[in-house]
Amino acid sequence: MSSRQSNLASTLHTLDGRSYGNLKQIRGRYTFGPVTVFIDRVQADPFASPSKVRVRVDRADAKVPLELTTERADRIAAADYLLRAGNEVLAKLDQRALILGRPGQEILERTNILIDDAGLEARLLVNLPARGRRILGHQAADILTRDLPEFAERLFLFDRWSDAPAGRGGNTPAPSAHGLADHVQLHRDQLELRSRLGEAGLIGFIGNGAILPRKSGDSDLPMTSSDAVAFTSPPELEHTVDLSSGHSVTGMGIPRGVTVIVGGGYHGKSTILRALERGVYPHIAGDGREWVISDPTATSIRAEDGRAVTGDDISAFINNLPSGTDTRSFSTTNASGSTSQAANLVEAIEAGARTLLIDEDTSATNFMIRDERMRALIPAEREPITPFVDRVRPLLTEQGVSTVLVAGGSSAFFEVADHVIALDAYVPREVTNQAHDLVGVTATDLSPDSGSDSPAAPAFTAAPRVPTAKALRPSSKTKTARAKGSDRIQFGREFIDLIAIAQLIDTQQAAGVAEALEYLAEIFDGRTSLTEALAEIEDMLDAEGLDGITGHRDHPGHLTRPRRQEIAAALNRYRGLNLER
Repeated sequence: MSSRQSNLASTLHTLDGRSYGNLKQIRGRYTFGPVTVFIDRVQADPFASPSKVRVRVDRADAKVPLELTTERADRIAAADYLLRAGNEVLAKLDQRALILGRPGQEILERTNILIDDAGLEARLLVNLPARGRRILGHQAADILTRDLPEFAERLFLFDRWSDAPAGRGGNTPAPSAHGLADHVQLHRDQLELRSRLGEAGLIGFIGNGAILPRKSGDSDLPMTSSDAVAFTSPPELEHTVDLSSGHSVTGMGIPRGVTVIVGGGYHGKSTILRALERGVYPHIAGDGREWVISDPTATSIRAEDGRAVTGDDISAFINNLPSGTDTRSFSTTNASGSTSQAANLVEAIEAGARTLLIDEDTSATNFMIRDERMRALIPAEREPITPFVDRVRPLLTEQGVSTVLVAGGSSAFFEVADHVIALDAYVPREVTNQAHDLVGVTATDLSPDSGSDSPAAPAFTAAPRVPTAKALRPSSKTKTARAKGSDRIQFGREFIDLIAIAQLIDTQQAAGVAEALEYLAEIFDGRTSLTEALAEIEDMLDAEGLDGITGHRDHPGHLTRPRRQEIAAALNRYRGLNLER
């Protein structure tokens, strides 16, 4: 036992029964053979936030294969694998006081596990034991000087891993050499397939055999294969992609343009759209959506009554209001269904979305369509709303923005759709020709102005929005932004509602958004546009990783990297946002 290890154990035994605040003296660095333990923060009392500890092993001791942990993308996948394996190690140790954080089905950059040139590090939270507000020092010594180093050795020392080959269903003991290699290779293949979408003219891909339905409405786990219908591509849309790993993937490619998904209720339309929403992220083996790959900028758009809007140019959709309100710079604290959906759409494009995902079930009807009888009764010059059906093709031809739309109650989008896919008992069919025949159009009829009865409506030429220098520094704000679950961020005295942001996956990613808002506060200077600031933060994250967004704190907490689209969505819902005129 090293002197530092002995000192920590001795100190904790001495503190047994004393007031909880005395634990602060154990902060520091301790060595346990190849494992270094850092106690970065000690909770003030047993009912406060958990203490923060890190365990680190040098590369020379870990001996984890360099070929799997050198490239940045590989490190993200390897760290994700170790995070999942680490939870299994904790379960085998029967240690519940140590919290590593539980990931979902996605493979994403997180702060829980760090792999760098020097070594491997796990960032944990620990609930140090107490009786009332008295220290249970003997139990704390067991956790910090016995279980914590043992956890690090089992997780990070490659010599202690299993080398058993993958068993039935791809399962191996965790951690294992085969498990790590398979996890990293799957991630590589998914990233390569995503990079190949553009050259194939696709904005989405769903592999044959995919299991898209989830176990239940409140679970992201896959439905059991015996209950689910595996996905099969229509022949007309089937693509095969040969990957550099030698793996070949066949499935349905969704081309650039306007794609409408139709079918009866409960036949799987929205399930496909939900899968494409999550297809912006890589997924683990066994999720069922491993080969559901979407344009990484694809953004879900919906109506959101009551949200705040600040300075959005929604004039392409809503203009000439009877009140005289200027919709080229539209602000409200209580948006309607149509204005909120218009705002969500233009904000998504401002944040870089090249694909929109829309479900009519969560849309404002008057924003989406106006049928012929309504157009005849209310002439265009008396209707402030230019419906989305009239704007979906100009979005494509003028902005290069594709749309995937689920429609079950209206055929209005048939005449502007490049492709129509029908779901029948979860099985997709390509029915574009039949749909076009019903409305009397052909593919050559799909011109930029097709379907619009408002040729004088403004084009998509919104001026950049520029937040003020104090846009995210209100006088009432004294604490850093923090996530309150996955659907709210506390920002000063305000709460930012994230519940309608469908592609925000969990509390850790919401925490990442909160940190991003703090970072944006330093960028905004009264001259930098929102789009420029989002590009700057994305470049920083690419260069420095998630630790960069926290100023490289020793223990940054548990964060998951958000996309720029979710960062922008949170910023746009902040009711205190101020813009330069």
